[in-house]
Amino acid sequence: MISGKGGLVAGAAVLGGTALVVAGLGAGWFGDAASGEGRDLARGAAIYAEACASCHGASLEGQGDWQTPGPDGRLPAPPHDETGHTWHHSDRLLLDIMRRGTAAVVGGGYASDMPGFGDVYSDEELRDVLAWIKTHWPERERAFQAEASARDPAS
Repeated sequence: MISGKGGLVAGAAVLGGTALVVAGLGAGWFGDAASGEGRDLARGAAIYAEACASCHGASLEGQGDWQTPGPDGRLPAPPHDETGHTWHHSDRLLLDIMRRGTAAVVGGGYASDMPGFGDVYSDEELRDVLAWIKTHWPERERAFQAEASARDPAS
């Protein structure tokens, strides 16, 4: 431990550096997911309410017992909040599911109630929805998802 005047200067430097990083996050230097990265969040929220909330919940909570298939063999709609698994997937995969529907993306006879919305909404509109969803995730989940997107070789 550094004591005295040198310790005070070192502590101030660490705190100052931390403040700079935090300020940088708020300013969008690192792709500020909390702010929606320049997306139209109001439009994303409106489209989510119109097209997604009936299954995934107005508060992103999903359907009950979403990890257990129903009598028809299909899984209920998962939550899009931090309790679900949406944040485990890259932007590319999530947007592909939004465009084409889960069954088309998963393939192999997988059945899902999730339709594709690529014929209804533009890619920009779907990106706004995804950005709006991300604003509801805690920092840990946003960071994990950003890394998943960065690692996605098809992105």
